[in-house]
Amino acid sequence: MTRLSVEMLAADAVEPITSAGHAQLGIAVLAGIAVIVLLITRFKLHAFLALTIGSLALGAFAGAPLDKTIVSFTTGLGSTVAGVGVLIALGAILGKLLADSGGADQIVDTILAKAGGRAMPWAMVLIASVIGLPLFFEVGIVLLIPVVLMVARRGNYSLMRIGIPALAGLSVMHGLIPPHPGPLVAIDAVKANLGLTLALGVLVAVPTVIIAGPVFSRYAARWVDVQAPDRMVPARASEDLEKRPSFGATLATMLLPVVLMLAKALVDIVVDDPTDMTQRVFDIVGAPLIALLAAVIVGMFTLGRAAGFTKDRIA
Repeated sequence: MTRLSVEMLAADAVEPITSAGHAQLGIAVLAGIAVIVLLITRFKLHAFLALTIGSLALGAFAGAPLDKTIVSFTTGLGSTVAGVGVLIALGAILGKLLADSGGADQIVDTILAKAGGRAMPWAMVLIASVIGLPLFFEVGIVLLIPVVLMVARRGNYSLMRIGIPALAGLSVMHGLIPPHPGPLVAIDAVKANLGLTLALGVLVAVPTVIIAGPVFSRYAARWVDVQAPDRMVPARASEDLEKRPSFGATLATMLLPVVLMLAKALVDIVVDDPTDMTQRVFDIVGAPLIALLAAVIVGMFTLGRAAGFTKDRIA
């Protein structure tokens, strides 16, 4: 729902509806959100359909003609998808490769093998932050639930002490760091510099994830001391695989698009000459489309082939 809601909100913002006063517009926004929440929670409607209906309801509540509401919705959604749709698709492909190949599990197991005791919450936030770079929030949650339950059970930790750092790492990456849909839509909407946004996002993400993760979980575990229940550790995705990608190859593949985009931003600052060949090269390889495409192509070999996938399985 997260990435769809961002697109829908951007769609509504493209052609502002000015047929109502500020108070009515505020009420219309709240009513539109209420419709979306009600359709999803009460009637179990698919998020895309609920968001579409809720966006149209918002326009109706605001007093706009229905035909203009439809035009505003379709124009905004179309421009948003044109700007970030391909990037979201490439990010989903990379995330799927990471999950199915066992690369995510390899990173989890490697980091957990090095951590223990008081360092475990910090290990969990590190795992979630690294995995959260290419994965959508909901995919990361599915991958980390077995890990959180397993670590909490075996180490006799409170679920709050282990689970909150994992949630913090995923949430911060999803909300602040490109190439996630939210930051990409915001960058596209205000025409911001992607490399600079990425650098500032990392700068803000580090203290945020520390405070919201390991630090807060220490107090949350005292307030709500929940232990991992017996017989509730689900199977992990890679348990049926004969082999998994190496830790180094997996980490390098995940960080490749981030490194390329940051390199472009650095070259833009240092060179600052659009006619310079070096800057022109980095403008191409550091573009989000090329950076993610490169990571997907590399991931086919470092993740897919390394896990023993056939060409059909990779496709």
